[in-house]
Amino acid sequence: MTTFPRLAAFALLAGLVAGCSSSGGWGDYVAAGETQKPAAILTVEQLSAKVGCKPKMQVEASDLRTGYCKTKAGQFFVNTFASEKLKDEWMDRAPEYNPHLVGPQWTVLGPLEVLEQLKEPLSGDLHLMDHRVSQTPTPPK
Repeated sequence: MTTFPRLAAFALLAGLVAGCSSSGGWGDYVAAGETQKPAAILTVEQLSAKVGCKPKMQVEASDLRTGYCKTKAGQFFVNTFASEKLKDEWMDRAPEYNPHLVGPQWTVLGPLEVLEQLKEPLSGDLHLMDHRVSQTPTPPK
């Protein structure tokens, strides 16, 4: 079972790794002729408030902010990023066995049972193994 100190250390380490790296990629690619509606970018505080938590800030950097929350759903970390590219780089370095709830320029890290309860109020995608591909089943059309 993952403990609070381990989660805090992981969030801090992942933030430092993401902040020290730079790489190109296709994270911001949009196909020609396709329009993309910009999603509202929420802060750690706004995301936490959606699930009834006042976060205890763990990381305050220009490119990454991390807050710790504890609610009746359980314990989790809320991470926000300065760009989608930084979020993708952070997720590329996250261990495959840690599920994430993911949204525009944010991730939530915690136990799967907790993330399943937070998915609807945060309107996030659940990523279980491959952090770039949502593992949440889509209903058939």
